[in-house]
Amino acid sequence: MAPLLKDELDIVIPTIRNLDFLEMWRPFFQPYHLIIIQDGDPSVTIKVPDGFDYEFYNRTDINRILGAKASCISYKDGACRSFGFMVSKKKYIFTIDDDCFHIKNLVTPSTPLFFNTLYDPFCDGADFVRGYPFSMREGLPTAVSHGLWLNIPDYDAPTQLVKPRERNTRYVDMVMTIPKGTLFPMCGMNLAFDRELIGPAMYYGLMGEGQPIGRYDDMWAGWCMKVVCDHLGWGVKTGLPYIWHSKASNPFSNLKKEFKGIFWQEDMIPFFQTLKLPKDCNTSQKCYIELSKQVRAKLGKIDPYFNKLADAMVTWIRSLG
Repeated sequence: MAPLLKDELDIVIPTIRNLDFLEMWRPFFQPYHLIIIQDGDPSVTIKVPDGFDYEFYNRTDINRILGAKASCISYKDGACRSFGFMVSKKKYIFTIDDDCFHIKNLVTPSTPLFFNTLYDPFCDGADFVRGYPFSMREGLPTAVSHGLWLNIPDYDAPTQLVKPRERNTRYVDMVMTIPKGTLFPMCGMNLAFDRELIGPAMYYGLMGEGQPIGRYDDMWAGWCMKVVCDHLGWGVKTGLPYIWHSKASNPFSNLKKEFKGIFWQEDMIPFFQTLKLPKDCNTSQKCYIELSKQVRAKLGKIDPYFNKLADAMVTWIRSLG
């Protein structure tokens, strides 16, 4: 049986280390094209195992290709994967961290308008329950598949510090659509999306070196993405597939990166919860440009960083061509 979507999917991997973990994924990843983004010092050699079809980019490459627009791509942060999203030409993208399949979720509809108590009715062995409106059973296009993980939990630094030995061992055989109007903390560790639908809104922001905040890159992208999906009538699924997360990050280093974000999120989340997009925003690009304006107008009052972020959001859209 041929691999699903072999010619329609790119796998984007940000990395700061050798990619030996790819050997464990070889049976799944080898048929696909990889886009590998080196995070950090471009003089450090990253070894990619033989036998994979891949493109490799470091910071020198990003600066050469984008010129002045390279300012919108984060440095020394996992948000550098945004460049991989930018250079991909495929319909679908799967992104995974280097320390750790979504296809079925993306090619079946979502049900964000009415909750199905059997979760995803398009999974094997499930269906719509009694009382589910027949007029809604066709569902909506799925833009994002958000996978989960076992072992090392994806905690913020304060929780890491008080629960250093906690591990996630609970596997739930489930996929569900996140309801319209509901935000969630997206993790980029195990994520796939339809680039043609939502790619322009899947920008991981300005994080890492030279910025006052880190480790909010995927969550920022998730909040932006969810608002756009809700507005344009697309769905977001979460649940299967799982990966095994094997390396815990340093909680003390994380606390420095997250410190401002822990306070800022109390303003960021209400901002996204109340945000409205005009009816004439009928594409991801138009939605994202409007979103950048509202970020500047409302979040810019909190800290000048958000004005800089709004500029980067516009630069990102212009860089997509």
